[in-house]
Amino acid sequence: MLKKILSPETCGKCRVCCVFDHDDVWEIPLISNELHEKISASRPELKTIPRGNNSYVFDMEFKNDGLTYCPALSDTGCTLGENKPFDCMIWPLRAMKKGEDIVITISPVCESVDPESPAVKELVNELAPVIFAEANRNPDIIKEYIEGYPIAAIKARP
Repeated sequence: MLKKILSPETCGKCRVCCVFDHDDVWEIPLISNELHEKISASRPELKTIPRGNNSYVFDMEFKNDGLTYCPALSDTGCTLGENKPFDCMIWPLRAMKKGEDIVITISPVCESVDPESPAVKELVNELAPVIFAEANRNPDIIKEYIEGYPIAAIKARP
């Protein structure tokens, strides 16, 4: 989805979205029930644990360096291909709750994406209906808004 704003090579070299410390455990991608079934059948070595009402996360342990790494990450990037969690497919975009509104934000830790670029704005406009629809279908993916995350789109709650 994001090849219009982020090349696979740039993304593959960075991997900031696949490594988590104790402060950003909230950022670990959620796996929908449907995707969980696919991953469990095709990749049983990737263990998961329930998180939220209808979601899972990979069971990851913190290493001595204080970090935990996505178990689907390899030296060449993600091994899940088309079976990536929705959170991963839209990174660095995030569905977040701000007050009563659902907003699409751009993670400031992805240094390769300029939130002000016309290409990013165009992509957000293109993906907003898809992201808001997924947020309605699976509310577990909606994170709490964090100050400093640039807001790219807003869907007011009725």
